[in-house]
Amino acid sequence: MKINASTLSLTVDDVAASHAFFTKHLGYSEEVAAEGFAKLTRDDDAVDIVLLQRGIEILPPEQRDQRAAGLILAFTISGIEAEEQRLRSEGVAISMPLREEPWGEKLFQVTDPNGVVVQLVEWA
Repeated sequence: MKINASTLSLTVDDVAASHAFFTKHLGYSEEVAAEGFAKLTRDDDAVDIVLLQRGIEILPPEQRDQRAAGLILAFTISGIEAEEQRLRSEGVAISMPLREEPWGEKLFQVTDPNGVVVQLVEWA
């Protein structure tokens, strides 16, 4: 098997709110969208994101009422301090403040309007 791309599908209550968060603050752009659905992408190595409206009928019945929960979408970046300041200046609430772990990892977290946790990481 050869994987050509990676996509994370998130079921959320408000597709428009997550769409706005990822495009405004995290540099994603819309590739395609329809009622209850949006596919977001970036021009770098980030995973593509599909946002699905909770309850949408394209999902199997047992998945329709689930929400994105219990996961952390992590991105490895450079210049983490500047990114934290940029996001703060844009009014994004930092849900876990910037810290450095003993093993050299610097990280902080933000949370989108639907509760999707995004962790930004820089390795020393």
